[in-house]
Amino acid sequence: MAGGEQKKSGGGGKKKEVKKETGLGLSFTKDENFGEWYSEVVVNSEMIEYYDISGCYILRPWAMSIWEIMQIFFDAEIKKMKVKNCYFPVFVSPGVLQKEKDHIEGFAPEVAWVTKSGESDLEVPIAIRPTSETVMYPYYSKWIRGHRDLPLKLNQWCNVVRWEFSNPTPFIRSREFLWQEGHTAFATKEEADTEVLQILELYRRIYEEFLAIPVTKGRKSELEKFAGGLYTTSVEAFIPNTGRGIQGATSHCLGQNFAKMFEINYENDKGEKAMVWQNSWAYSTRTIGVMVMVHGDNKGLVLPPKVAALQVIVIPVPYKDANTQGIFDACAATVETLSDAGIRAEADLRENYSPGWKYSNWEMKGVPLRIEIGPRDLANNQVRVVRRDNGDKTDISRVFLVEQVKGMLDKVQQNLFDVAKQKRDACIEVVKTWDEFAKALGQKKLILAPWCDEEEVEKDVKARTKGEMGAAKSLCTPFEQPELPEGTKCFASGKPAKKWTYWGRSY
Repeated sequence: MAGGEQKKSGGGGKKKEVKKETGLGLSFTKDENFGEWYSEVVVNSEMIEYYDISGCYILRPWAMSIWEIMQIFFDAEIKKMKVKNCYFPVFVSPGVLQKEKDHIEGFAPEVAWVTKSGESDLEVPIAIRPTSETVMYPYYSKWIRGHRDLPLKLNQWCNVVRWEFSNPTPFIRSREFLWQEGHTAFATKEEADTEVLQILELYRRIYEEFLAIPVTKGRKSELEKFAGGLYTTSVEAFIPNTGRGIQGATSHCLGQNFAKMFEINYENDKGEKAMVWQNSWAYSTRTIGVMVMVHGDNKGLVLPPKVAALQVIVIPVPYKDANTQGIFDACAATVETLSDAGIRAEADLRENYSPGWKYSNWEMKGVPLRIEIGPRDLANNQVRVVRRDNGDKTDISRVFLVEQVKGMLDKVQQNLFDVAKQKRDACIEVVKTWDEFAKALGQKKLILAPWCDEEEVEKDVKARTKGEMGAAKSLCTPFEQPELPEGTKCFASGKPAKKWTYWGRSY
């Protein structure tokens, strides 16, 4: 995978010059070589460092700060829903892991095992959690006795390990990742159903309000749902450059399947024994990778202001014989004014780098706004503000600094969402027949097609679309369904269609 070392200059003449001068810049463009571009962006922006174990990555502060901002939001929201945080061990005994057959079949190829302690083999190997249903539910069975013990709503912020072998990609597919996983138990299916959608709405907000990424809420097919669960809902994003869907986060209703296996029973108010209804829901550091893919450009990362560790970078632009100290003082004062107003701002006062180098450096890191202060700005009591998302430059008076900068940060946030939505919507293709489907797939489209909702037909779609790019599958059936005229046929089987479903290749 690309990433670490500085590549040779490529592209047009002008770009080459800039690169030579700054020693920054990317060797790959987003349109021509997306995979290499992505690897380079996450490393050069200092989000990720490659690690000596394949498929594992170091999350540097620039990435971790984004995770923390989302965590603060989500944690507060689930606490309003009376969910409490806990922590369970990372290790799972094999007997427990294998209790729910469908579940373990779904995860078996990815489970990592501890087989030795020092030099001696363990009598019984121990698994490392790929997810924690089987870790937690034996104790739910112990803690839930009567209806007064319900609902039980727990969440943990932790790491999980899935020993992937296919194409590890920073944030998107890694052998260890960070996530939250919520596990709840209720007396009734109605309560469980309600919570599934409440949590899904929080996931939509993380993507749309924080990361400025449009997502579709919907339900997974029986083939694609969580192994061992009753049904799975998800928010689905789309990467126009690669023509691939990506599952953003999932909220599962597990039904009573795990309750049956783990004997999670309670006595209801009539004194009868009943099984609980359960949910599990999770989102992970994958969210950050989706953000890089959707908003990044040929200068590097583009951060939505809401999740940027640094929203404004202030850069002095002194010329020869200029009042350098006066300019530096103005930069410091600007940072102080913005920081006091709750805006995350810093000044780059390093003297061994040119302003041009600093511009490129902070553009690579995706900071939403750059403020430049030179002799003319000092004389006019103004600053120049440059937007990272579209390069617009505006001179603003220091008198109105805070409200102007706040307004611009809001505009950047909204514009990133609007542009991403426009690009995604341009990729949506409604098809009615297999030929239209095959053509749209070749054009990297997000395909909306009428479907008969039969598992065999979906398997057949996968088989018929296998190739170098990977097979197509159902992404989700959107909750917002267009009208399905009577007599509409399934695009793949020709049987009567039951619903509209999104299809495509995916990560």
